[in-house]
Amino acid sequence: MKLISRIVAPAAALALAGLTATACAPRTSDTGAQQDDKSGTLRVWLFQEVNNKPKEQVVDAAVAAFEKSHRGAEVEVEYIPVETRAQRIKAAFNDPKSAPDLIEYGNTDTAGYVKDGGLADVTAEFGAWDEAKDTDPTAKQSVTVGGKIYGAPLFVGVRALYYRTDVFKDLGIEAPRTQDELITAAKKIHKAKPDLYGLAVGGAYTYGAMPFIWAHGGELAEESGGSYTSAIDSAAAQKGIKAYTSLFGDDNCPAAKCASMGGNATVTAFASGKAAMAIGGDFSHQAVEAGSVKGRYAVVPLPGLKAGEIAPAFAGGNNLGVLKSSSHRTLAVDLMKQLAGKETQGEFFDAMGFLPTYTDVRAEAAKKQPFVEPFIETLGAGAKFVPASPAWGQIDASLVLPTMFQEVVSGKKDVPAAAGDAAKKMNTAFTDAG
Repeated sequence: MKLISRIVAPAAALALAGLTATACAPRTSDTGAQQDDKSGTLRVWLFQEVNNKPKEQVVDAAVAAFEKSHRGAEVEVEYIPVETRAQRIKAAFNDPKSAPDLIEYGNTDTAGYVKDGGLADVTAEFGAWDEAKDTDPTAKQSVTVGGKIYGAPLFVGVRALYYRTDVFKDLGIEAPRTQDELITAAKKIHKAKPDLYGLAVGGAYTYGAMPFIWAHGGELAEESGGSYTSAIDSAAAQKGIKAYTSLFGDDNCPAAKCASMGGNATVTAFASGKAAMAIGGDFSHQAVEAGSVKGRYAVVPLPGLKAGEIAPAFAGGNNLGVLKSSSHRTLAVDLMKQLAGKETQGEFFDAMGFLPTYTDVRAEAAKKQPFVEPFIETLGAGAKFVPASPAWGQIDASLVLPTMFQEVVSGKKDVPAAAGDAAKKMNTAFTDAG
């Protein structure tokens, strides 16, 4: 098996790319495959993680098992940056000759990829797959569009608050119970220890910012009759934007350094000992354990506005999907099942901390590793999702919300103006998506 690794692109470069990155990506034509070869080379695109080696080891083992049971088939895996996935995958949809057979994709991209005609309908194969009956209903929903299934859930993900127990003890600070306490603690820590970010935040960290918006009663969009309208400029949403952007500055996380950071960068800052707190996922656990803070941190649910409340977190996760253009459909579906099956998901949990999508495998994981408890508690408190519209992929790839945050923290615009402009861009995307 061939492994091709790629380095994650800096978030700053993506921010400079601005809103034109995928705005002109053409709609795909009919790229359905005309054949179903039972041998040959399968190309797979998976996401590059902060620390990718453990993921590669799990994938290597699963691929070896697949190749052993599928004589004449070889697998070539490429790890691509999450931040530039939209451009790469849209291009693949439009150029079947250079496209992979199987891709990992974020669950927020499902509706858009289906509308683009890029993913194969695997409803029949999923229904006949014995393990699929134990799939978490929410995870199954993430691969379902219009009642048809377009992939297999790979893992579910939710974020919580990582914090340095030694720093908190040294300064006599308790784990924050409210968002006000969180903001106060972050600034107190940075003042006492200027070499540390109190809370590492990122202007390009959309999913780290959303809990602040949702906790204040804001929404990304409102749905009516199957159509969406942006709500990011509502009064409640603006309160959440103000709370999140208040963490950018010389009293916590300087805008010059933090405005361009994405989720991976904030987790890296925490894992390397440069931040006292970070909003990280269950999927970030392995990277933190591999960092210099091992043994000196704990995790609690991100607090809401009142003590005892948990801020709604984004119900994330990744899926695997077979491309409609694949000339190895049967093999690609079998490999999808191998990589997203119970055994491999259990190994992904052990290696990376990825929460399994199967209820029985997740229950076993929780027994083995108590670190997942804050994340399961967060899921139980009511996680939220992005608008189930094909437009969301465009909104996300065009960096509409990161641009809004960056305009505020740079002082270019105030919150009402930045939120208003973001709402206009979102509404244009919703309208264009039909």
